[in-house]
Amino acid sequence: MNLNMKEMMRQAQLIQNKIGKLQEELGQRKVEAAVGGGMVKAVANGKSELVSITIERDVVNPDDVEMLQDLVLAAVNEALHRAKEMVEAEMAKATGGMKIPGLF
Repeated sequence: MNLNMKEMMRQAQLIQNKIGKLQEELGQRKVEAAVGGGMVKAVANGKSELVSITIERDVVNPDDVEMLQDLVLAAVNEALHRAKEMVEAEMAKATGGMKIPGLF
């Protein structure tokens, strides 16, 4: 193996290690989305897992369950979207903007 190939492999290993540490860190980071004037909040982590949902008592109306369902759905989708954006931004920093298939 020539010197350039060895250096490329070393760089790839460094990037792989950096990405592994970053993925672990991102799993601990959380993002929040609130809808309905803050009446429904959803929190997701960097693993795109829903961590919590908070629903204010005032928004719970047995005669309008559909509104509550819509608010919960909107909050969850926004939280997951924000988590994905956070992961993509951090991975882009770690890889120097290089898109690595299957990474994120």
